[in-house]
Amino acid sequence: MLHLLYVFAFTIIAFIAVSNLIRSLLRVNTDSQNYYGSKSNSPDYLRNRRNIVPHPELLDNQGRPINEPLLVIKSVSLDDAREKLDRIYDSSPNKTEE
Repeated sequence: MLHLLYVFAFTIIAFIAVSNLIRSLLRVNTDSQNYYGSKSNSPDYLRNRRNIVPHPELLDNQGRPINEPLLVIKSVSLDDAREKLDRIYDSSPNKTEE
């Protein structure tokens, strides 16, 4: 009897989780369509998107959205990366001396 209760509880929790996932995906879809869907040439670039506040790191000094790559990967050799990590580790205040 206890096994049936566990299966029933798990089924309910799984149903709630999947429904929340679907609702979140639909919300992200509608938000992205509202944000990118309307292209206007008016100076008020946030006219249709007043409720959406982007993260401050995505804005330039004038408060406009930036239009450049957000992730830049610099090629580093394995030895250089190890040296940098060793320097960070050695300068750590929590490092215990052996």
